[in-house]
Amino acid sequence: MKNSLDLIEQRMEEHLDIEEIAKAAYVSTFHFQRMFSMLTGITVGEYVRKRKLTLAAQELAMTSSKVSDVALKYGYETPESLAKAFRRIHGISPSEARNPGVSLKAFPRITFHLSLKGDKDMDYRIVKKGAFTVVGTNYDVLHQEGEEFHQTEKFWEESELDGTTAMLESMITDKSLLGICLEYEQDTENFQYMIAVESSPTVPVNGLSLRVIPASTWAIFTTTGPMPEAMKSVYQRVYQEWFPATGYEHAGGPELEAYPLGDTTAENYKGEIWIPIVKK
Repeated sequence: MKNSLDLIEQRMEEHLDIEEIAKAAYVSTFHFQRMFSMLTGITVGEYVRKRKLTLAAQELAMTSSKVSDVALKYGYETPESLAKAFRRIHGISPSEARNPGVSLKAFPRITFHLSLKGDKDMDYRIVKKGAFTVVGTNYDVLHQEGEEFHQTEKFWEESELDGTTAMLESMITDKSLLGICLEYEQDTENFQYMIAVESSPTVPVNGLSLRVIPASTWAIFTTTGPMPEAMKSVYQRVYQEWFPATGYEHAGGPELEAYPLGDTTAENYKGEIWIPIVKK
C-alpha cells in the first residue's frame, strides 16, 4: 500500500491507471480498490482527485501560473472543468485562490502504519461452493465518502417498509436472507446491492431479479452482535487485519452477507460475511 501511495505522489502530474497503482501493491485491481476504500473511507479516485486539487490550490496561491496551465498540469482539459471541481472542494474559484488570506482546503497525503493487534479472535472458515441462484431486489450504491453502509442500511429499511423483506423471508427454507454486493464498477467504484434469498432457477420471481452467483472459494467470517454495527466491524477487520496477515486476496466476485431469521438487534445475533478469495 505504501508503494502505491508513493507512485501516486510521484506521478501526480501524469495520467495514472488504477492497474498501475494496484500493481505497485502486488494485488489485483479489484482487491486494491476494495481494500483502499475499507481502510480509508474514500475511493482511490476520490483520493487522487483531492490530492491534485490540494496541490493545484497551493500552486495558484503561491505562484503566478495561469489557471489554464494548472488545469492541464493536473489532468483537467479546460479551465472550466478545473473550476467546477475546484469550487466543489475549496468553495471558491481557482482565480480567487490568489486573494490574500483566502481559506483553502488541504487534503494531506495518506500514510499507512502496520499495527499488529491480535487482541480478538476472528472466527472464519474456507469453503468451496458451486454456482447458485438467488432472487431478490436491487439497489445502486453510489460510492461517496463513507456512505456505502448508510445507503445499504436505508435500502434494508425501505425493503422492510414496502413488504419486500417479508416476501423474501417467506421463501427461505433452511438458509438466510442475503445482502449481496455485486456489479462493481472499476472507474467509479459504485456497485449494485441486492437483498435476496437462495432459490431454484425455476422458482417464479414475482417481479424480482434472478441472478447467478458464480462458483467460488469463500472465506466466511462470523459476526456476533446487533446489526449493522457488527457487520461493519467485521468487514473492517477483514481488510485491516485478515487480508494483510494471510496469503489471500479478493477474487473480484460478489460479496455476501448472510442474515439468519431472528432478532438482528440482539447482542448474541450471529450473521456471516462471505468473501470470494484466491491464493496470491
